[in-house]
Parts: sequence; structure tokens; C-alpha cells
Amino acid sequence: MATLQQQKIRIRLQAFDRRLLDTSCEKIVDTANRTNATAIGPIPLPTKRKIYCVLRSPHVDKDSREHFETRTHRRIIDIYQPSSKTIDALMKLDLPSGVDIEVKL
Repeated sequence: MATLQQQKIRIRLQAFDRRLLDTSCEKIVDTANRTNATAIGPIPLPTKRKIYCVLRSPHVDKDSREHFETRTHRRIIDIYQPSSKTIDALMKLDLPSGVDIEVKL
């Protein structure tokens, strides 16, 4: 038996600000649902933490250090059975500049 492979769009989002990321995910899911496509997600992925250690003093004191950290929050949204209306609506969607988007067909 031959099974038909479903069409799927996978959208991967990254941002430093979690609230920006969540609002972007809501916009994408609402847009997909309005065009009669099935949206699954947002699926949260593990948060990446990058810690930087910096010396406080410009001279000798090696004991005095300061730590800074960046957190990268990530989400995945799968859209099944997309139509041409779905793709056009997603292309016209205006998302904040702090959100990194990667789309795979």
C-alpha cells in the first residue's frame, strides 16, 4: 500500500525575549488557522544559556569577576496541509525584529 506523504511546513523561531517569541507564535498559529491549515504547536525546545565571565578590574584583581548571560528561547510550529493562501498569509505576516525565523518545507 502506498501512503501519501502529507505536506508540512516547519517553522522554527528563536528569540532572546520570551514574550516577543510567544506573541509571534500566536500570530503564526492564528494565521494558519484562519486559512484552514492545521497548526501544531508552539512546541517549546530547550533554552540555550550562554554565560560570559568578565574581569571587573582593568588591572590586577583576578578574584573580582562578573558573569553575564544570554538566554535563547526556541519554539517549533508545524503546519500541516498548507494551501497557497496559507503561504501568502505567512509571507505577509509582520513579526518583530527580535525574532529569528527559519522555515522548512
